[in-house]
Amino acid sequence: MVMEPAPHAENVDVDGRPAPADPGTDPGTGSSRRGLLIGVGLAGVAGLAVACGGDDDSGGDGSGGGSGGGAGEGSGGGTGGGTVLAQTSAVPVGGGTFVKAQKIVVTQPTQGTFKAFSAVCTHRKCDTDEISGGTINCPCHGSKFKVADGSVAAGPATEPLEEKQITVEGGQIKLA
Repeated sequence: MVMEPAPHAENVDVDGRPAPADPGTDPGTGSSRRGLLIGVGLAGVAGLAVACGGDDDSGGDGSGGGSGGGAGEGSGGGTGGGTVLAQTSAVPVGGGTFVKAQKIVVTQPTQGTFKAFSAVCTHRKCDTDEISGGTINCPCHGSKFKVADGSVAAGPATEPLEEKQITVEGGQIKLA
């Protein structure tokens, strides 16, 4: 003899209300706790990916100095109006100096000629960190840029460093 279960006996809770087919399912919406946890987990991973990706983007366009500019402007003084990057005496002929807060490198290719470039490598957006032999050097993949004009001296970078407009007055080099 074959016995069949009473109708709906398995789908009724202790109060006589319909019970969900899956213990983790909400009868009103059909969504499960598992789905909710997966959704929350994915949202957290997405937020982390956006936060990690933001660093690359902020330095990539060469305008990332805006937030650091406030401190530099406060120390600038004078009547020139731009952020003081360096004193002319601090920039060696044929070399340069880094202004890390603004991600700028200031160079003096020849006596009395000053140039400024973004210190962010155009290859993979690493910060350049060394000036030697007439080039601004990137530690990440070995790209080199000429101190005279920011052009590529050695790859893998294919684009020059972004030039920054500067003024020189009273022994100070300032952003224009």
